[in-house]
Amino acid sequence: MDTIANFFSFITTPVSWVIVQFHKLYGAIFGPDTGWAWGLSIVSLVVLIRICLIPLFVKQIKSTRNMQALQPKMKAIQERYKSDKQRQSEEMMKLYKETGTNPLSSCLPILAQSPFFFALYAVLSHIAEGKTIGVINQSLLDSARQAHIFGAPLASTFTDSAADVAALDASLTSVRIVTAVMIVLMSASQFYTQRQLMMKNVDLSVKTPYMQQQKMLMYIFPVIFAVMGINFPVGVLVYWLTTNVWTMGQQMYVISQNPTPGSKAQDAYLQRLLKSVDAHGEVRGRRRKNVVKAIVAKGTDRNENERRFFSGLAKAGFAAQADGTVIKGDTVAAEAEGAAAAKRQQPKRQTKAKRQAAAQHSTAKAEDAVSDTSGEKPTTSLEKKPQDEAKDSTQGDKPSRPSRANSGGSRQAKSGQRKGQQRPKHPSSKK
Repeated sequence: MDTIANFFSFITTPVSWVIVQFHKLYGAIFGPDTGWAWGLSIVSLVVLIRICLIPLFVKQIKSTRNMQALQPKMKAIQERYKSDKQRQSEEMMKLYKETGTNPLSSCLPILAQSPFFFALYAVLSHIAEGKTIGVINQSLLDSARQAHIFGAPLASTFTDSAADVAALDASLTSVRIVTAVMIVLMSASQFYTQRQLMMKNVDLSVKTPYMQQQKMLMYIFPVIFAVMGINFPVGVLVYWLTTNVWTMGQQMYVISQNPTPGSKAQDAYLQRLLKSVDAHGEVRGRRRKNVVKAIVAKGTDRNENERRFFSGLAKAGFAAQADGTVIKGDTVAAEAEGAAAAKRQQPKRQTKAKRQAAAQHSTAKAEDAVSDTSGEKPTTSLEKKPQDEAKDSTQGDKPSRPSRANSGGSRQAKSGQRKGQQRPKHPSSKK
């Protein structure tokens, strides 16, 4: 570790200068020799560095998403040229060039802050050894050696001996308790950050080797930090714990406001956007309008979360436009209101007896209407019309079949009772 720190010794002077400037500010508030003054100086150094690294963090997000989107194509290239490694590498580089993806972009924030990390390690190591470094002179060195954070000196480590800790005016127990708690918090924050990325901000509809690699890193990184942390000074642990907490909060914001398409975070974001549109009747904010505009432009290529969002808009009576705004869909709203009104006004289902009574009542009403119009009493099936009487009298002249005619008439009367008025028989049919 000391060798690596010496390699970045060129940046120790700027780092020590920044720490001294913050120490002047916090020393005026808490006292120059307190752990709060020196500890907050280190925290402020982290915040300043991470603010400067925000553009690199944005590139990291874009690169990570591009890598996730390219995983199916990369897997196809690997399977197609699995026997030709050179051709496989050429096709991979061609794919990266066409899509503008840099695999190293996901490591840019870590690589960029590594020089500051090792420079801070060198500064704290010199403080532990009682040596001046950068702009830290002897008076500042004595002040830093007296500073304790919860009873642990800034320059002490978990592996220090009792004599080394005593030289810094502290006890070995307090040093090991403080460093152990910081190491656990540092590893836990690293694990939660990686788990949050895997569980909420990954497109679960695409299963790729990239997801397996991220899952492995979720468990490997905390172990690495725990093993390395026992050799870190307390001041470095403060630095690394602060940068982990910053990364976790920054990632929570990105996942909440700009989630990966197809992820659980995107579904939660679109549901919040749907509630906002339903409450205010419009898409509020330029960024939200850009999100709706991008989803509209996808057309049929929308994922399940985006289709669910559009379905919710339609149910609420809204239609998304190409510019990212929404308008009230009058047709959709009218249909929804009509369906709701029909559902509210739908009569109760009647029983069979009531339906039969209503049918008989309507039939009687129709007969009365016909009677009032023609002035004649409608004939029923039991009353014989004049044509039927003439037919019976004609048939009655035949003496050979009187009984059959009478019996036929009675059968016709009975049939009339069941089926109503019968159609006359065709002349060619037998009587």
